[in-house]
Amino acid sequence: MSQNITLADLGWNKRFAADFKPYAKQGWKPARLLRDNKIAYGAIVVDGDDFDEIDVILGGKVYHDAATDAELPAVGDWVALDITDDEAVIRARLPRQSCFSRRSAGQSAEEQVIVANVDVVIVVTEAGPDFSLRRMERYFTLISRSGAKPVAVLNKSDLFTEKENKTAADQIRSLNPDAEIHITSVLKRKGLRILRDYLKRGVTVAFIGSSGVGKSAMINALLGDDWQDIDEVNAVTGKGRHTTTARELIILPKGGILVDNPGIKEVQMWTDEATLRESFADIDQLALQCRFSDCRHGTDNGCAIRAAVQIGALEVARIEGYLNLDDEIAKLRKLRQKRQMTIERRAKRDHKIKARNREDRIDIERDLKPRA
Repeated sequence: MSQNITLADLGWNKRFAADFKPYAKQGWKPARLLRDNKIAYGAIVVDGDDFDEIDVILGGKVYHDAATDAELPAVGDWVALDITDDEAVIRARLPRQSCFSRRSAGQSAEEQVIVANVDVVIVVTEAGPDFSLRRMERYFTLISRSGAKPVAVLNKSDLFTEKENKTAADQIRSLNPDAEIHITSVLKRKGLRILRDYLKRGVTVAFIGSSGVGKSAMINALLGDDWQDIDEVNAVTGKGRHTTTARELIILPKGGILVDNPGIKEVQMWTDEATLRESFADIDQLALQCRFSDCRHGTDNGCAIRAAVQIGALEVARIEGYLNLDDEIAKLRKLRQKRQMTIERRAKRDHKIKARNREDRIDIERDLKPRA
């Protein structure tokens, strides 16, 4: 790590500085969260020419003011620290400038923050068993919502033919023309130089993807050191078994901030209709040509989307992916509404309990008051 690390090296900018002004008046220090240990956090603090990595705890007010878990501090967040001789306490979380998140696994309606204040999200996959356009659609939709730059990397190119790699790259590019696509091989040290170009001073880059696609090996190659532990490659599946179990910000000596993430098994959606429409703009335009405005794109007469599928202008798998995501977002909306109703009921119940306790306290004080 650089001996003269600055706040700018960590991603600090004018907007964060403006948001921090009220906390600076209280003598608190800005810090960026490196890791979340569930009980405590790891943070990096810069004070003049010095910096330090310290363990910090969450202040009670920050915890109680958070309406959901997603509003609690997460890896990548900037926070205001109250540092004393005994402890360092998070007193506030600064507003996020971007946030890559998904819906928590299972039937939860909760948002799970993967990393906050991220500039570039690199999805690592391959042209073989892990390749899935439907999963890539989901990744691109979530990245679009986050505000980060989308990048896709087809790793392990040495295991597949040039045609297989190129075909996979073209298919991914067709999903999102704005995404940058790269073909790499960590084993052959191919294509890694261009990835280093994303790691610029103050820029936060998150690596995501399924387990075994080579994220940790790629990060080790970029760092020039065995930063992440890697198990041997399985001779049958060709997948490396790495031991990344928690996400962490890594400040690079030559500039840039890198985030490795545990393998993502489920790409649960946490988005809205507007973002979905942006990700499937081609299908949305076709839908406007349907005869009926409420066309479900199934057996309805005059469906422009089904007509496009029949003439080969649109892949069946892509429209199925669009409809599946649309249904999933609708279900998520219902889960959110149900959760909000539960929260409101609990708030009303708590209010009644507090009011009743207050009345009881008043009655007790009145009874104990000496009578004239």
